[in-house]
Amino acid sequence: MRSHLKKKPLFILSLLLILFIQGSKAQDTPLKKPSIAVIAPLYLDSAFDQTGNYRYGKQFPKFLSTGLEFYEGIQLAADSLKKENVLLDIHIIDSRTGNINQIIQKPEVRNADLIIAHVSGAEIRPLATLANKEQVPFINVNLPNDGGVTNNPYMVILNSTLGTHCEGIYKFLQRNYATSPIVVFRKAGAQEDRLKGYLNEVETATMGIKLKFRYVTLPSTFTADQLVPYLDSTKITMCIAGSLDETFALNLCQQLASLNTTYPVHVMGMPTWDNIRDFNLKEYKGLEIYYSTPFNPTRTDHVSESINTYFKEKLYSRPSDMVFRGFETLYRFGKQLREHGSNLNSSFGQKQYKVFTDFDIQPVLLDKQKQQLDYFENKKLYFIKKVNGAIVTVF
Repeated sequence: MRSHLKKKPLFILSLLLILFIQGSKAQDTPLKKPSIAVIAPLYLDSAFDQTGNYRYGKQFPKFLSTGLEFYEGIQLAADSLKKENVLLDIHIIDSRTGNINQIIQKPEVRNADLIIAHVSGAEIRPLATLANKEQVPFINVNLPNDGGVTNNPYMVILNSTLGTHCEGIYKFLQRNYATSPIVVFRKAGAQEDRLKGYLNEVETATMGIKLKFRYVTLPSTFTADQLVPYLDSTKITMCIAGSLDETFALNLCQQLASLNTTYPVHVMGMPTWDNIRDFNLKEYKGLEIYYSTPFNPTRTDHVSESINTYFKEKLYSRPSDMVFRGFETLYRFGKQLREHGSNLNSSFGQKQYKVFTDFDIQPVLLDKQKQQLDYFENKKLYFIKKVNGAIVTVF
C-alpha cells in the first residue's frame, strides 16, 4: 500500500515543506466558521532541521508515511468541501511536536468545535477528557481502543474494537456455519484469554442459535499433525484463529492449508489480518480465509475513482487506505458539523453524508445496569474472503 511513497519523493518533500513552513492552517478565511483540529503524527521536527532543510536526503523513512498519507486525504477532503461551499476553519497539528498534554493546550485544539485525531494509545484519554470537558466531539480515527474512557458522549471510535469484531464474527458464523463444527485454535496468553472472554459474552447474550465452539490451546510451535484430531474429513470445519499474533496466524493457516485437501477447512481470522500480505504465497493456496474490517475495502464509487485518478495522473502512484480514511472522516464529520454545529454529537448516527464506508455509529453502554453512555463506536463490519491472496467476496 505504501509503495507509492517511493515514487513521488518530490511531491512528498514539497508537502512536508509546506506543512513545516505554514504551520497549522490547512484552510483559512477571515469569516467565522466552525473550527476543526486535525491531529496526526507528521514528525515535521524530525524531517526538517531548524533551517528548514530536509534531514534524509533522497530517503523517506517509513515512520513518516502514515501521518502524511492521512494528511493527504484530509487535504483532498478540505478542497472538496471548499468547492461545495462548506466553509470550515481546519487546523493541522503535528502530534510529534510535543507530548499530548502540550498538544491539548494549543489554542487551535482547545477552541475547536471538532477534534479529529490519528492517535496513539496514550493520547486517547487526554483528548477524550478535553472533549468531554469542552463538550466537543473527538473522533478517534485509527485505534480500535477505548483507552479506558467511560461516561463520555463526545468520543467516537471509528476503527471498531475487538469486542465488536467478536460480536460480528459470532453473528456471521450463525448465518453461515451454524451447523458446522467450529474450532477455536489459540495459544496461551492474556490477550487470547480476553478474546475468548468476548466470544463467551456474545454467546451468553445471543438470542439466536448458540454455536458450539471447541477451544484448543496449541503449543508455541505446532505442526499439522496436532490439528488433525480436531478436523473432519467429511465436512468443512470452520477454524477460528483465537489470537492476534501474526506469527501464530501464519503458522496456523500454513498448516491448515497443507491439510485442506483431506480435511476441508475454512479459516476465520482477526481484523489485524488485513495487513498480512503473506497470504498471497503458494503455502496458503486453496485455503479460504475470512476476516472482518470496519472500513469498506471495495471502492468503485465516483469519489474513489476521482481520488485514484488524481494520484495516478498527478502523483504517478496509488492512494493508500489511510488517504481514504482521512478523506471520509473530514468530509463526513465536516459536513455534519456545518449542519448541526454544537449538536453534532446528537447526529453521529446519521448516514446521509456517507462517502466510502457505511459507518454504523452506535452508543456503547459498557455496564448495561448503569444505563450510562460511555462513548460511541462504529459497529459496521465488512467480511472479506481471500483465496490465493485475492479478494473473492465482500459480505
